[in-house]
Amino acid sequence: MDLIEPDLKFSPSGILAPQHWGLILAEGPDAGSFLQGQLTNDVLLLPVGQARFAGYCSAKGRLMASFVVLKHSAEKYLLACHQDLLPSTLKRLSMFVMRAKLKLTDVTAQYDIRGLLGTTADQACPALQSEVPWRTLQEGEGHFIKLHSAKNSGLSISRLMWIGLKDAPSSHALTDQSLPSATENEWRLAEVLSGISRVQTATSEAFVPQMLNYESVEGVSFKKGCYPGQEVVARSQFRGTLKRRAFIVSCHSPMQVGQEIFSADDLDQACGTVASVAEIDSTTHPDTAKWWGMVSMQINAVSQALHLGHPEGPELHLSALPYPLLEDI
Repeated sequence: MDLIEPDLKFSPSGILAPQHWGLILAEGPDAGSFLQGQLTNDVLLLPVGQARFAGYCSAKGRLMASFVVLKHSAEKYLLACHQDLLPSTLKRLSMFVMRAKLKLTDVTAQYDIRGLLGTTADQACPALQSEVPWRTLQEGEGHFIKLHSAKNSGLSISRLMWIGLKDAPSSHALTDQSLPSATENEWRLAEVLSGISRVQTATSEAFVPQMLNYESVEGVSFKKGCYPGQEVVARSQFRGTLKRRAFIVSCHSPMQVGQEIFSADDLDQACGTVASVAEIDSTTHPDTAKWWGMVSMQINAVSQALHLGHPEGPELHLSALPYPLLEDI
């Protein structure tokens, strides 16, 4: 089934302090090797000052959390995750430190996290205007991180993340009072339209990384050493057992993270789960669906009629992803 790009004519521009982000600091001589043995991506190959996406899995290969990982220095890594998962994630990671020479700390209160969208992002950091994600630029005591762009109606919307110490020199762009403000809904919708779904409480341990397309957005390395759940993740990739993938959907009725999805092909058993949700401003976009999201669902249900919550629930409409799915890596 050929899907088409979302047709929203959604083109936001502005800056905000996005909600629900927390920050863990891993610091010490063994910080890199410790994270290498815990996360799905290869942090040891990451150059200083660069960033990557990564998952943190259970022994069963299920994602407990996801991170934007910034290598601040050879012995210092910053891990940005969904704030409601930070306490449990920090506690679990700390269980495995043992004799490793590093310290794990919640530093959310000591750092500023900002999001920049559209032309505001391009003007604030021209060096990161290209489509290549995960590149960074240091300014003062912080870093701009290029996230995956959002795509709709033939438009490409830049997304930047800023992570920097509070009360320390930062980018002049962040102190420009003339910059427009972006809303939380715009930030979340841009994330959905980028095809990225971060793990949160309602979806923790619900998916293996490929069910959220993490291997297709540079979130999984299949060449690194062991980490929790690696065998399950590798087996899913190389033995052709991938039955679920993530897709962009829209709906005229409210969606909630964790809701089940049903297809016309099987009315008794859910074929998928809502992984992330964004609400669109109906005053500026009156002719489109009000709710958008990412769902993880069975691949064989893509061509079926899809319904939210129950077999006769509100209809869902699929849209094309902004990146190709990688089947063979």
